[in-house]
Amino acid sequence: MKIMQQMAMVFNMDKCLGCNTCTVACKNIWTNREGAKYMFWNNVETKPGIGYPKEWENQEEYKGGWILTGKKSSPLRLKIAPKWYELANLFYNPEQPEMKDYVGDTGTFTFTYEDLHNPMELKQQPVARPKSELTGEENVKPNWGVNWEDNAAGANVTGQFDVNFDDMTQEEKDAYLKYQDSFMIYLPRICNHCANPACVGACPSGAAHKREEDGVVLIDQDRCRGWRYCVSACPYKKPYYNWRSGKMEKCLLCYPRLETGQPPACFHACPGRIRYMGPIMVDEDRVIEAATADEKDLVAVHRSIILDPHDPEVIAQAKKQGIADSWMEAAQRSSIYRMFVEWEIALPLHPEFRTVPSLFYVPPESPVESVLDENGMHSAADADSVLPSLDKFRVPIQYLATMLSAGNVSEVEKALSRQLAVRAYRRSVRVDGTPDLAVLEAAGLTEKDANDMQRLLSLAFLDERFVIPTTHRENDRDTSPFSERGFAGFQEMAPQKMKRREFMHLDVQGDQVI
Repeated sequence: MKIMQQMAMVFNMDKCLGCNTCTVACKNIWTNREGAKYMFWNNVETKPGIGYPKEWENQEEYKGGWILTGKKSSPLRLKIAPKWYELANLFYNPEQPEMKDYVGDTGTFTFTYEDLHNPMELKQQPVARPKSELTGEENVKPNWGVNWEDNAAGANVTGQFDVNFDDMTQEEKDAYLKYQDSFMIYLPRICNHCANPACVGACPSGAAHKREEDGVVLIDQDRCRGWRYCVSACPYKKPYYNWRSGKMEKCLLCYPRLETGQPPACFHACPGRIRYMGPIMVDEDRVIEAATADEKDLVAVHRSIILDPHDPEVIAQAKKQGIADSWMEAAQRSSIYRMFVEWEIALPLHPEFRTVPSLFYVPPESPVESVLDENGMHSAADADSVLPSLDKFRVPIQYLATMLSAGNVSEVEKALSRQLAVRAYRRSVRVDGTPDLAVLEAAGLTEKDANDMQRLLSLAFLDERFVIPTTHRENDRDTSPFSERGFAGFQEMAPQKMKRREFMHLDVQGDQVI
C-alpha cells in the first residue's frame, strides 16, 4: 500500500441554482484577459444538452480518455492514438474542438463601446453593437457560447445530440425532449484533477503534471510548447489553448488558496452551498485496478481504492511516508470520504473515461408530487407519501446512470434511494412526530447516518464543507524537482521515481502504456 494524497470534491446537483456565480468568480480571477476570454475553467451546463465545448462527452468524436488494450502487460492506452502516431503527427492534431465549438463562427466578441461615448447627437438611444474580436466585423450574430443552452434554451434541438440519451430508445428520447415533458438539471464542471489524468499521459513536453502533495494537476508554463494534445486527451475538455501566449492553461484548483487553507474561489463564491472539498488518501498501487475495471464495476472499484483515514494501518503507513499530521486530521474530518465511500451518495462523472476522477456528484432528486383531485383540492400523487418514488422521478434514472456511473443503474438508484430515505425520515420526525427507522433500514442507513447526512447536505457551516490542510513546505519528503512537480507525461523519471504512477506513463519504445 502506497498512499497518494489527493484533494477531492463533491458537488451536490440537487442544490445547484444555475446562477453561474462560481463561473464569474473564476473568470474574474484567472481568465479575464486577452487569449483567455473563451476559457471557462468553471462552467455550469444545463442538461439535457451538449455542453461547452459542443459535444465534449462524445469521445467517438474527440477520442478523449483511456481505453482497454486487452493486454495484461499494458492494459491501458490513450484513446486518441498510440504513442508512435502521436509523435509522428506532432504538428497535426485534428482530434480537438475547433473555435466554433467554443464560441461559434464569430469567435470571441466584444461590443462597440465607443459608440456609447460618441458626442454626435442621435435620434435614438445609442447601442453597443457586437463586434468580432477575430475579424473585426461589426454587427455579427453570435451563434454559440458557454451559456447558450442555459435553462433548457433549445434543448429540443441540441438535446438530440446529448450522448447521455444513447442508452434510451429514440421514442424515449423524443418524449423527454418535448417541452411539456422535459426535465432540466444543472451540471457544474471544473477540472476533475484525476488520479489517472489522460492530459498528463498525453503531454509530449512533460509540462502537464500532477503534484505529489495534493494531487492537483497543473501545466508548467515554462515547459509547455502548445502541442494541445492535452486538449485532445482530456475527455472533459478542461485544458485550453491561449492563442496570445501560445501556452496551455487549465483549472489549477486555486492552489495558492489551498496552500493557505482556503477553498478555491468558485467553491467559496457558491451561494447554493453545493460544493464540498477535503483531502482523501488513495491507494496508489491500485489506481490501475480502478482504471481497468469492467464498466459496471468502475464506481465500486473506485470506492475500494479510497483508504479509510481512521484505519490504524493507514495511519501507520501515512506516518511512514511522512504525511503531515494536519493532512491526516483533515482527512478524518473531511466529508468527501463519507459521501463517496461510506454513504455512497456521490458518483464520478463519466467513469468510463477511466481517468479515476477526484470530483464526485450527488445526483438530483425530484420535488414533492401533488395533483388536483376532482374537487379541485391538492392531494398526494402517491397515496402513501408525497415523496416521489424512483419510478416517478422527473429525471430519467437511465440518463443519470449514463452520466454518473457508466450506465450502472443500481449505483444511481442506491444514491437516490438513500437521499429519499433521509427525506422520509426527517418528514416522519417533523410532521408525524415519530421517527420512521424502517425506511432508513431499508436503504442501508442508520439514524446517525441520516442525521449526519441531513446536517451536511442542508445545514453545514463553511468549515464543515471545506476541510483544507495548509501546506508544510518545511516537511517535504523530497526536495528534488519531481517532488514539486509530480509525475509528468512522457518525461523520463529519476530512478527512485520510476515506479510512481507508472499507469500514466507511455512507453518510449512503442504504443504501450507501461
